[in-house]
Amino acid sequence: MTANSERWRSGIDLTTLRYRSSVMGELRRFLSGRGVLEIDVPLIGRTSVTDPHLSSFKVNSEYFEGFLQTSPEYFMKRLLASGSGDIFCLGKAFRAEEEGAAHNPEFMMLEWYRIDWNEHQLMEEVVDLVSVFLPSTKILKISYGELFEEVLGINPHNVKLSVLRKRAEETSFEGWPRDSRSGYLDMLFETFVRPNMPKGLVILFDYPVCQKALAQLHHDLNGQQVSRRFEVFLNNSELANGYFELNNFSEHQIRFNEDRCERRAMGKMVPEDDMLLLDAVKSGLPDCAGVALGVDRLLIQLLGASGIDETMPFSWARC
Repeated sequence: MTANSERWRSGIDLTTLRYRSSVMGELRRFLSGRGVLEIDVPLIGRTSVTDPHLSSFKVNSEYFEGFLQTSPEYFMKRLLASGSGDIFCLGKAFRAEEEGAAHNPEFMMLEWYRIDWNEHQLMEEVVDLVSVFLPSTKILKISYGELFEEVLGINPHNVKLSVLRKRAEETSFEGWPRDSRSGYLDMLFETFVRPNMPKGLVILFDYPVCQKALAQLHHDLNGQQVSRRFEVFLNNSELANGYFELNNFSEHQIRFNEDRCERRAMGKMVPEDDMLLLDAVKSGLPDCAGVALGVDRLLIQLLGASGIDETMPFSWARC
């Protein structure tokens, strides 16, 4: 932590502060110029996400209880169901995670949704956006399964859990994953696959069904059922996460219940379902693709910074 006598100061100089502002301005111009409407949503909601991988900050006051939102997703989907059309939100999100080079409890997120687009169309738009800042960057678009098998010789979609467990036992990974397909796949991906990605922009798509979150499912060209989800990495750093969004009401209920069971098994807080989101989905969430991009992580790459604290004036260490 910075010495108390200097903690009042901004963690970045004026040049970086101005550059940060210019990047956010360019993000807005890019999407607005393509006819996407900028909206704003509440930062505090009555409920939290069920995603087992996310933890929310709880807000208590004399008058109400709520949660700082981990992303604008739920409110944005309610707008989509209300007939908003294509929308984007550039603003703060909050996640109760450990501090680190790529993590700050409060961070800047760009999230946008395209009506009647599929995930591959949205991937191309992410490439266009990143190319505004890095026009000569190399681009690789490859399925999750193809890259996983290329590096580890394992088909992640149909490999037996016992095989994943055995491969995990052979590693020196610190922090044992939960005993599940998703847990072992995450561990092997972080240990072997991500470090072997080429530099530049890498887009992985068709994730395993066990990592579907709120993505729709389909069968790939090999007839394998996969989730219509993609992730974007820039120089091995995770930058964005996108989906062809689930819009089936009953399936939403099933997945929220699965999430709650997993959170309970992990000893995490188990939130109630967001009934307003479910009502919106039931009323008719349009076919759409959505993506969330970490603006501070993009700045890390653009600035050549060693960590997120070098991209923002007041990281948690200065609060």
